[in-house]
Amino acid sequence: MTRTFAFLAVALMLLVSVAPARATMDDDFFNFGRQQQRQQPQPGRAYPYYGPGSDYYGGGSSPIPRERVSAPVRQPPGSIYISTSERRLYLILGNGEALRYGIGVGRDGFGWSGRHHITAKREWPSWTPPAQMRARRPDLPRYLAGGIENPLGARAMYLGSTLYRIHGSNEPETIGHAVSSGCIRMTNEDVTDLYNRVSVGTLVVVR
Repeated sequence: MTRTFAFLAVALMLLVSVAPARATMDDDFFNFGRQQQRQQPQPGRAYPYYGPGSDYYGGGSSPIPRERVSAPVRQPPGSIYISTSERRLYLILGNGEALRYGIGVGRDGFGWSGRHHITAKREWPSWTPPAQMRARRPDLPRYLAGGIENPLGARAMYLGSTLYRIHGSNEPETIGHAVSSGCIRMTNEDVTDLYNRVSVGTLVVVR
């Protein structure tokens, strides 16, 4: 009787220890499948999910958390104001408020200003370095498919007929610095948050 009870106790302990592990694997498999459907630009590859549900105020991995602040300029609600000297991007919300994000901007010699509109939006964009950039960096590839290794990151918003974009980055440590060739750089979490809030035609003012 004692031997039977001991055997049953051991079996019960093994069953309890295995069940949570199996549930976790099932959950991971489900999340992986959902990630594949929502984020995967290429067959057979999975990418992190940076969509709705990312922390509204926390800013994810950005060293500069996004937050609601007083709008620094008078612009239409839904428009974007970028202060390159401050290295911040503001999405104007109306009622005197804005959502502020940390950004990386053009390094010395690559700064610019102007008024443009978002003319296209891309998820996990591919990258074709322009001729000017390849002349400076002949080691760059002619084309790089979209994905987690792509320097344009998870999302890109294209500005008018310029070569510039507001895009993601896999280098959060560069946010708040002058590091790019003119593009406005954000963390993948922040650029996806912004991407979900704006549309093609959005006014973008850069100063």
